[in-house]
Amino acid sequence: MKNYLEYKGYRGTVAYSAEDDCLFGQVIGIADSISYEGTDITGLKQDFKASVDDYLDLCARIHKEPQKSYKGSFNIRITPELHRKLDLIAQSSNQTLNAVVTEALTGYVQQQL
Repeated sequence: MKNYLEYKGYRGTVAYSAEDDCLFGQVIGIADSISYEGTDITGLKQDFKASVDDYLDLCARIHKEPQKSYKGSFNIRITPELHRKLDLIAQSSNQTLNAVVTEALTGYVQQQL
């Protein structure tokens, strides 16, 4: 079961407000703010898609490159010792450090899902 929405490469949250008796959410993974709401899941999905389309249209009108969720790069901080070990693994297997880290993270994610 997934508790998020996806459309045109954007992912959005799904939440409920008891105070307002409505569903709402926002696009995650970008700095720009895109929010949406609906009284039921169908309305929420429609407003999510409309909000993403509005964002893309606005970006086109003002000649701004739309932000994309999850570019595929991020910075992490690890100990120098772990960094050294990963680099040794990469060198000994004739791979790049990125390839070794990607392989390790892929294995971790597969175990978790």
